[in-house]
Amino acid sequence: MNKKENSKLSSRRKFIGMAGAGIATMSIAPRIAFGATKHDMITGFDKVPEIQDTPKVWVPVSDRKIRVGLVGYGYSRFSAAFGFQDHPNVEVVAVSDIIPERCAALAKATRCNKTYPSLEELVKDKSIEAVMISTDPPGHAKHCIDALRHGKHVAVNVPAVYGSLEDADKLFEEVKKSGLKYMMFETSCYYEDLYAMRQIYKAGGFGKVVYSEGEYWHYSEKPLPSYNGWREGGPPQWYCTHSDAYYIGVTDGSFTEVSCMGMPSIKEIHQPGKNRYNNPFSTEISLYRTIEGGMSRMARSGDTPGHDRVVGRIRGLKGSFYEKYEGLEKNLPDLTRPPLPPGVEAGGHSGSHGRLTDEFVSSILQDRKPLVDIATALNMTVGGIVAHQSALKDGELMKIPQYKL
Repeated sequence: MNKKENSKLSSRRKFIGMAGAGIATMSIAPRIAFGATKHDMITGFDKVPEIQDTPKVWVPVSDRKIRVGLVGYGYSRFSAAFGFQDHPNVEVVAVSDIIPERCAALAKATRCNKTYPSLEELVKDKSIEAVMISTDPPGHAKHCIDALRHGKHVAVNVPAVYGSLEDADKLFEEVKKSGLKYMMFETSCYYEDLYAMRQIYKAGGFGKVVYSEGEYWHYSEKPLPSYNGWREGGPPQWYCTHSDAYYIGVTDGSFTEVSCMGMPSIKEIHQPGKNRYNNPFSTEISLYRTIEGGMSRMARSGDTPGHDRVVGRIRGLKGSFYEKYEGLEKNLPDLTRPPLPPGVEAGGHSGSHGRLTDEFVSSILQDRKPLVDIATALNMTVGGIVAHQSALKDGELMKIPQYKL
């Protein structure tokens, strides 16, 4: 090693040491995704430069490549955004979108030569082992069930189901029956703060959680483009997983009952008879009872101009976390996020994209439970469905279905 290389290595080691020394009192700013003037973007789509501030190194669990199909390339462009095409344990063998131009663009973005005109055709391909589903949320349950019935492991964007408790039950039973991996790609679970909270909770640093908060603020003057207009007038709490993850993604617990208040919107799309959901609200605030007996306040709004953000807090009997941990536990585990495979970018939503993909791929290769499995995904989704029902009944306290494997 020459003098220049040795100097670089020394500086690198010094940086890592400084980063590690601060773990016990790590401070993490709330996730502010973009400036207040960029309301036409979806919260978190900005890519975060990856600074590897941990001595952890990605270690492959296998040299096998999983054959993956990617479905959906709409407004969010999610099928290409999570880096499947760059993962060393993945071969993207086919892609699909029902709009030919988008299908071609997805194939180009992922360097894939094989295309199908629909998910229904793609899942018939027996060479495909797993499917990433980035279709419209109202179609998530149907599309996942179809893929599972054709023997495919499933990754899917949020939410697990859209507004239907019946779909939730059907999906749950199908995943159990299949024995295949199912993972919902909830980006909040790999935000720096939530990931740290999860490690602290597992280590006993919070004890029983007394109170938690999650907030998902995303203002837009007009509904963003969406397949068949599914975004137009949708109930806020039907898209609740980014905020609700700040309890369920931390603890793997669930909400047992909810009282939710909604505030009528001034937007035309939320006026009576102006949307397919007959929904008057663009802001809904839920107060949940948790499985531990504690309380969670979860906010979801598209009506409040200002900094769009996803942010959360935890208060437990042994400690609390808001930007940093303060509590009784002095021997905290490593709170830094997992390293990324070579060639895989951290990506959007505060660097969660690449890590979600690596977690899903690793769960298949290791034949283990993925981070956000079907039970966690549904517990993170159905609370919002019941919350909206409560809001329509002026905050009536309502029971929430429970999912447990």
